[in-house]
Amino acid sequence: MSTNIHIAGRPVGVGHPVYIIAELSANHGGSFEQAAQTLRAMKEAGADAVKIQTYTADTLTLDSDLPWFRIQGGTLWDGATLHQLYQQAAMPWEWTPRLQALARELGLHFFSTPFDATAVDFLQQLDVPAFKIASFELVDLPLLRRIAATGKPIIASTGMATLDEITEAVATLRQAGARELALLKCTSAYPAPPEEMHLRTIADMAARFQVPAGLSDHTLGIAVPVAAVALGACIIEKHFTLSRSLPGPDSAFSLEPAEFRAMVEAIRQAERALGAINYSLSPQESKSRQFRRSLFVVADMRAGEVFTPQNVRSIRPANGLHPRHYEEILGRRAARDIARGTPLSWDLIQ
Repeated sequence: MSTNIHIAGRPVGVGHPVYIIAELSANHGGSFEQAAQTLRAMKEAGADAVKIQTYTADTLTLDSDLPWFRIQGGTLWDGATLHQLYQQAAMPWEWTPRLQALARELGLHFFSTPFDATAVDFLQQLDVPAFKIASFELVDLPLLRRIAATGKPIIASTGMATLDEITEAVATLRQAGARELALLKCTSAYPAPPEEMHLRTIADMAARFQVPAGLSDHTLGIAVPVAAVALGACIIEKHFTLSRSLPGPDSAFSLEPAEFRAMVEAIRQAERALGAINYSLSPQESKSRQFRRSLFVVADMRAGEVFTPQNVRSIRPANGLHPRHYEEILGRRAARDIARGTPLSWDLIQ
């Protein structure tokens, strides 16, 4: 299996720039114009791709008020039924081709998370370059087989999943035809506390499953995704909103444009800083070598005078002998008169 995937011809994985996905989710606010404006802001903020979600409330759940269909447990959406939440959050499917065309104009990759077979077929007709699998759907093995059968690259989130469940999902996808697969570490809490992120899992996931690994992040702020990149994340997915003041079920844990831009810039700086294993000097370091320490005469000396800690010291800059010779020189005598501030050299020593 390849340790890189390719989305619209772009390689994603180790050795390539971090792939940054802006998640629209429910932050369209029920307005096509708001959705379009958000895509433009995503591009301005430095995203590589926009991801939407393709479902209807009726394909996700039942319109029922029975206790198990009602949200509770301290979430942002307590009190609503699942159907009510998804009805509010769903994006009309007829917007998808228009947003896809806009993304193409902007130079953004555009793909989606399908939540049932009809959504997979719909997105296939639009020839999206990749598919995303949501954490909650990772255990829906028939859906995974349907997505894998498209042959498109797949990015799968792993929130809530045990190692056995991830292993089963990966095996299912590969057996059903997936050849390019990436996995995202995810903590399915909204917002997610940093102490529950366990970012060290990213490198283990990449090695264990031989895939590009990244982070689908629901924490507040930008520190966690930048840390994930430092630990080897190749993909970062983050929710994007024009403003958290706009109503919507996902606004509270989404980044505003300036914040997303700051995250992108920090990620790009972090990946430049990672570099490679390297013990050689950089050009800038080479210039600094002249200011390292060396041995200098620090008091006027007469010919024949003994070198002592009072008249020889290791100081900056590097014009004199290497400090490794300090003990060797102590007790020896000056070959001639030496003025204070003279770099010590072998010809000055008897």
